[in-house]
Amino acid sequence: MKIVLRWPSCNDGYEGLLPRPVVLDTNVVLDMLIFDDPHVPPIHALVERGELRWIADRAQRIELERVLHYSQIAPRVSFYGKTAEGVLAAFDAAVEYVAEAPKIRFTCTDPDDQHFLDLASQHRALLVSKDKAVLKQRKRVATHYGATVGNLVLLEEAEAVMAAADQS
Repeated sequence: MKIVLRWPSCNDGYEGLLPRPVVLDTNVVLDMLIFDDPHVPPIHALVERGELRWIADRAQRIELERVLHYSQIAPRVSFYGKTAEGVLAAFDAAVEYVAEAPKIRFTCTDPDDQHFLDLASQHRALLVSKDKAVLKQRKRVATHYGATVGNLVLLEEAEAVMAAADQS
């Protein structure tokens, strides 16, 4: 299931603080800080340009640290020339830590992912997640909390350039 967030139109109706906060689930963080996933550069560019403010709470850091030591992840971290400590340091340097958010009224079927929904809802953030349980809650958190949930971010300016190139 692809839920594309087109930047900047995915902010239509957003009236919160700027730059808009973004919450990244652990798989997206791994893609950004280790695996160089081709879908991550738009998120990275928006954070670098100061158009998005990457927020996290301590629960996210604890989960990332745990995941980095999983038997199926640790060898891949090493393969990419990284260390768990280096990834955690990059995470710490990139995120703005915020307080843990209260639980929202909707419950994620995956308890490990509840805190992503809670945090995104508390801050009316973009939430980028690959987790189907999180994505299933997108309409509820949008309607009741003003958060925007998807699993892919595309820059509209890049799409326009590619479309123009295709017409040439």
